Amino acid sequence: MRALRRVDPLARRSLAYRGWARFSGIRAMGWASRHVAWKLDPVLMRLTGGRLRATFLLPSALLETTGARTGLPRRNVVVYFHDGDDVVLMPSRLGDPRDPGWFHNAVAHPEVVLGGERFRAEVVNDPHEVARLWPLADRVFPAYAAYRRRAAMAGRTIPLLRLVPKRA
Repeated sequence: MRALRRVDPLARRSLAYRGWARFSGIRAMGWASRHVAWKLDPVLMRLTGGRLRATFLLPSALLETTGARTGLPRRNVVVYFHDGDDVVLMPSRLGDPRDPGWFHNAVAHPEVVLGGERFRAEVVNDPHEVARLWPLADRVFPAYAAYRRRAAMAGRTIPLLRLVPKRA
């Protein structure tokens, strides 16, 4: 597996990236993401060492968690960005009323692996941190703003998950 690529949320994005991010945020792509990419990506990334993924230009990596109920290993591809040495994940589930399973797994068993690196997962609870981090997430993937609106209409607030690197 390749090393986890550093993602600066303030970096200028290419025209191709912005176009792909916009295209990826439309509802039809959400359907494709939920029914195809979320199932295909973990296998594809494992087989290719992270070189190929359905998210193409979006910064994504393989998140390995332990199942909250089963205790079995679980793998999901997530979009992320760096905040200093930490990594921030946005468990949006396209704005659905429920959090994704990988979020519950990371809360229940906070020792996780992202892109081959070990982390400890922590929910971001400080409202000032949440207010600071969401605009950064929106710069990485603008569709998150729509996902937050969709989730709010269903009565859900999308949480943020901070991954703190494990020191050897």
